[in-house]
Formats: sequence, C-alpha cells, structure tokens
Amino acid sequence: MAERFIVRRGPSSTTTQAVRLLPGATRYVLRGSSEVMARAVSALGLPFVPSTCRAISDGSRSALWLGPDELLLLAPEAEQSDCASLLTKALAGAAGSLVDVSHRQCSLELLGAAVESILRTGCPLDLHISAFPVGMCTRTVYAKSEIVLWRTALQAFHVEVWRSYTEYLTALLAQATQEYPSIAH
Repeated sequence: MAERFIVRRGPSSTTTQAVRLLPGATRYVLRGSSEVMARAVSALGLPFVPSTCRAISDGSRSALWLGPDELLLLAPEAEQSDCASLLTKALAGAAGSLVDVSHRQCSLELLGAAVESILRTGCPLDLHISAFPVGMCTRTVYAKSEIVLWRTALQAFHVEVWRSYTEYLTALLAQATQEYPSIAH
C-alpha cells in the first residue's frame, strides 16, 4: 500500500489593511478550578489574575479566561512541545481537562480607527471602550460564526475562529471594511 501524506494548508482568506490572518499558534483549552488554572498560567510564565472575561499576555503567550472554569491558552506554534511539557508537569495529579485545539482554530487581527464599527456589522456586543476595555475577552458571534473576541489595544482586536469558518468570516469582515474607505484594502 502506498503511503499517504496529508498536507495541512491554512484557509484561504480575504485580508485587508484592517483584517489579517495571523500565523499558526499553539492552543489549549483548560477546564478546571481556579487553582488548576493558576498552576497552568504560572507554568507558562504568566501572572494569574483571577478575573473572568479578561486576558493576560506577555506578548507571545496568553491566557484568556472565558468562563468560571475555562481558559484558552495561546502560544507561538513553535512552542507546542515546550508548552505541552510545561503544562503536563504543572497539572500532574490535578483534576481538570487540558485539550490541544491548535489545529481547530485560526487567529485574525483586526486593526484601525474603525475596528469597532467593522465588528458591529455582525457582532451583537457593545464594543465601546467603556463597555469592552483593553484586555477583555469573551465568546460571542460574528454573523453566524462563533468567535472568541479579545481587545488587545484601543484600536485592535484578536479573533479566534474555527478553521472551517475562517474564509466566511474574513470575507464578511472585508466586505464590512468597504463601508470605511479610509481603511479598506
């Protein structure tokens, strides 16, 4: 029998100056108590700040607290084996669940003065800086796609979306940028 090789390719996407596909990443979903979460975050070298819907980041590694017992852990793709080793050691004997979801999702970055307006075209949340400050993160939807939305700066958002919805989402976001000619591609 001939050997078969699977070539993994990223989704094709429509990018603009306001919307770009980020490089691959290491992603883990951790479910457990706040003690378990603190151990995992500490193992990745991040400070643990117990506050739901908030993210902690050192620029390369991040922890997004999405619910009372759930974290989304992000790191560069090249650190996958290192992160797996660190997390396995830190969580040994702990009651919780750690699942590698690296290939399930893609990351997008949305930038610019009109980024809130662009997101409002398909997201039901109040994204004004007073309601959704820098560092806030949550699960929500954009049109019909479930996303994780994280405000990383005043005019910047990080979006996690399932790989199969990436083309759909980037096309909708690119269309939304057309309403704002100062940032459209």
